Amino acid sequence: MSATVTEPLTAADRCDRCGAQAYVRVTLASGGELLFCGHHSKAHSDKLSQVALKIHDETSRLS
Repeated sequence: MSATVTEPLTAADRCDRCGAQAYVRVTLASGGELLFCGHHSKAHSDKLSQVALKIHDETSRLS
């Protein structure tokens, strides 16, 4: 069995909604990815959880 490694998000990763630093990566079943800042990931969390194959959340890095 192989482990899936998710690359950490960096300051270069930007929210697809507003351009702020991304702290959440959403992988879709189609293979695409969406990046969100903490604010927009929280605002759209209900819908994202319905369509996401995987959600990589690094919002714990926020103080």
